[in-house]
Amino acid sequence: MAAMPLSNNTAVVNVSDARAASIKINSTDLIMFVTQLGVMLDSGVVLSDALDAIAAQSEGNLKLVLIDIATRIKNGGTFSSGLQRYPRSFNNMFISLVQASEASGKMSEMFDVLSRYLEAEADTKKQVKGAMIYPFIMMLMAISATGTLMFFVLPRFMRIYETRGAALPKLTQVLVDFSSFLGDAQKMTFTLTLLIIMGMGIYYWNQTISGKRVFDYIKVHVPVLGTMLVDTSLTRSMRLIATMIKTGVNLLDAIEITRRSCPNIYFQELWAGVDDKIRAGLQFSDSLIAAPNSYLISPGVIQMLRAGEKSGRLGQVCDKMSTFYEKKLAASIKNVTAMIEPVMIIIMGSIIGTVAIALLLPVFRISTIIAK
Repeated sequence: MAAMPLSNNTAVVNVSDARAASIKINSTDLIMFVTQLGVMLDSGVVLSDALDAIAAQSEGNLKLVLIDIATRIKNGGTFSSGLQRYPRSFNNMFISLVQASEASGKMSEMFDVLSRYLEAEADTKKQVKGAMIYPFIMMLMAISATGTLMFFVLPRFMRIYETRGAALPKLTQVLVDFSSFLGDAQKMTFTLTLLIIMGMGIYYWNQTISGKRVFDYIKVHVPVLGTMLVDTSLTRSMRLIATMIKTGVNLLDAIEITRRSCPNIYFQELWAGVDDKIRAGLQFSDSLIAAPNSYLISPGVIQMLRAGEKSGRLGQVCDKMSTFYEKKLAASIKNVTAMIEPVMIIIMGSIIGTVAIALLLPVFRISTIIAK
């Protein structure tokens, strides 16, 4: 990468294709960029000048990307072609919306809609991640408490019993054997190696169609958590379709981009089936009923989409559906959190309680052992 200053205090940056393909802009910077660009374009600022202005107050990857794209626009390139050089920063949906706005001349309106979409996506991710933090912290607490009891408290009892030649209670002996196993470097190395091999096997199996189908089926159908994951996918899908329709992307392209954005294979099959049915002549709502895995979308939602088609307000209805699923997702996250708390307490209580009982059993007999 080489850079040299210009008279307007910006810089020309030459970024190779390989380097551009690896650059990633974080979501916070991306939202700020989209919001600022929308405001500046709505105020009548020329696109290249707006990019220069935002780059001047940016840092890191965002600054590098914006200077490169602005330079290419000044040299006759299009905004969308510049974005396509950075696939890790700008996904297919983002680029498709820019291309549609370039054709329609509604770029400022598109960025306003896109900024709201990105903010809503970021909020959804925070909600899902927030629901996972609590069980993770509880698990760490259980491991640390159990480790303290096994590796610091238990050895003291072992030494007392060994010096007196007494036999440990069975439950305590099981715990001692397990502790000895964890402390045996050779056995632990073998076990960890085996677990790593199994983990790698599962990981690579998940990259195959058969493995992905199994894991994605579990994700969709597991109680409580499955509901949250389904609601997350539907929130994102409806929000994505609404955003693209409102910014001028045709329905088939919107569905294709939505299909590619879904990580779950069952949702991919759903939207692929919808695409096929629409091309065969069915309406959007009817194609959702006839597509594979249509059970993922409730009949009430399909009825509302049918009403939106008849009134010519499909984009607005999809937007309302995304809001509906956002609220449903929030309820699902509360249910998951409410379920995880007692489950984690039971698991922690069982583990720590078992260890504590195993440690207390020798205490009840310690006076008899010392008296011998």
